Amino acid sequence: MKYDVIIVGAGYAGAVMAEQFASDGKKVLLLEKKNHIGGNAYDYMDETGIRIHQYGPHLFHTNEKEVVDYLSRFTEWYPYEHRVRGLINDRFVPIPFNLTSIEELFDKETAENLKAELIAEYGMEKKVPILQLRKSENKNVRELAEFIFEKVFKYYTMKQWDYTIEELSATVTDRVPVFVSYDDRYFQDTYQMMPKEGFTKMFEKMLQSENIEIRLNTEARDVLRFDFDNNKIYFEEEEYNGPLIYTGLADALCDYRYGKLEYRSLYFEQKTLEGTYQCAVTCNYPTPKEIHPFTRITEYKLMMENTENPQTVIHVEYPYRYDADGEKGNIPYYTVFTDENKARYEKYREELSRFENLILLGRLAEFKYYNMDAITKAALDCYNKLK
Repeated sequence: MKYDVIIVGAGYAGAVMAEQFASDGKKVLLLEKKNHIGGNAYDYMDETGIRIHQYGPHLFHTNEKEVVDYLSRFTEWYPYEHRVRGLINDRFVPIPFNLTSIEELFDKETAENLKAELIAEYGMEKKVPILQLRKSENKNVRELAEFIFEKVFKYYTMKQWDYTIEELSATVTDRVPVFVSYDDRYFQDTYQMMPKEGFTKMFEKMLQSENIEIRLNTEARDVLRFDFDNNKIYFEEEEYNGPLIYTGLADALCDYRYGKLEYRSLYFEQKTLEGTYQCAVTCNYPTPKEIHPFTRITEYKLMMENTENPQTVIHVEYPYRYDADGEKGNIPYYTVFTDENKARYEKYREELSRFENLILLGRLAEFKYYNMDAITKAALDCYNKLK
């Protein structure tokens, strides 16, 4: 066997693990079913000179200096603080909903009273989940919460997940709280920036070692076989005993014997236009599906270091139920956190734990949500543990 390590998936988890093993002198085979590296963080410069994120906007932000130091070995950065506006009552106001949003939507007296009551109950610079806000003992706060729930969360959530907020895990709704603050940045992390030459170039530098062989357009199941009767893994029909880092769908490895895990997918309608299209990089449309079937629009020019371009490129984003064979919605983006899905995943995790050299890592393999910094940190930690 000429490979010391086999890794499935060339996104963050796989690329970080490959780079770490290769730096330690190990021969690494990296398998990727797409025709490019970088996973869903893949980007490219189009003919207008605008960098497009093919699978939707990716934004680097973290409080982990270790992650910044590691990735800075492969890229330079430029500062970028993301801001989002949402369409509420025919106006685009800051999202997450904050004190400025209140000022822009209510008359002055009402706004001042609402802000004072929010600050009195929760304090400044506090992020409060919408479900917690709705349980307040203060009648005015509860009424504000119902307004926010209806105008910001309800229909956006129904479009994004095809579930109501109550049917989803709190880990989903906690990610988009109400912010008792005038800070209109989408993130408040210490480090907020973008790679100067894009994410793809960063991955290329990460994977340039001669110890790494990359096979694109390769389905893992075409070269790997899992013998569940004897708990053995075969690579090209030869028994493989080295570490196998798997970042793909856990249920697929088990031939969906307990049923398919549920994922949400996305479809992006791309348009090239003249001038500048909207008031922020990302504008959310938390309106009923009948009014706007899409959830948000991203304008990539506004995300770049230099925004002085006479043209612009936008992505209109439509959520879909994941269907591997569908014309649209055929890429798994988000795990759907319901009790049924979590219980089903645990069955798959237990089944796959029989293979001692198999390591499940990443959003799909672990059936959990990871930001880019979090999966980078998880991969570094995983490598150090294995080492």
